[in-house]
Amino acid sequence: MITPELSGCVIVSGMPAAGKSTVTGLAARLLPRAARIKADDVNEMILTGRVWRLGTPVDEAKRQAELCDRNLSGLANNYIDFGFTVLIDQLVTDLAELDFLVGLIAPRPVHLITLAPSVEVCKQRNSTRTLSERWEFDGYHRLEAELRRDFSDVGWWFDTSALTPEATAEQIVREAARRALLK
Repeated sequence: MITPELSGCVIVSGMPAAGKSTVTGLAARLLPRAARIKADDVNEMILTGRVWRLGTPVDEAKRQAELCDRNLSGLANNYIDFGFTVLIDQLVTDLAELDFLVGLIAPRPVHLITLAPSVEVCKQRNSTRTLSERWEFDGYHRLEAELRRDFSDVGWWFDTSALTPEATAEQIVREAARRALLK
């Protein structure tokens, strides 16, 4: 696959079951030197007292989301500085969080891709997951509206409803350098 050079950090965001983990893993394997960092894995390092970023209590969820962003950025910077393209699998919830992440990764290049399959597709994908991988989440419509408000014109808003994970990963590797660059 001949593509423009994709370097720096590629943040892949989107709703639960949008395909972030699957697609980032596939895309990383298509690049010559790449690492994938999953926010869920970083969060799961907290063994007691963990609160999901959209969970309660809200103040603690925000505090832990900031900790996760700091840890993701530190890992990403280390890999980038050693010549790897980094794909971060992370739900970025608003522009303030994106600005925070970009600031932590600067001066390295940062790309943003918001995987945006329809709510119905996300629910269907979630329902086919194993029980241990399934998210119990009823805020899809609200979250979709918030993501669309903040990110539909930032980076690459990528509707993947009709694409396979493999086709999505290939398109990301082929087009992200020109479609998703933030700085």
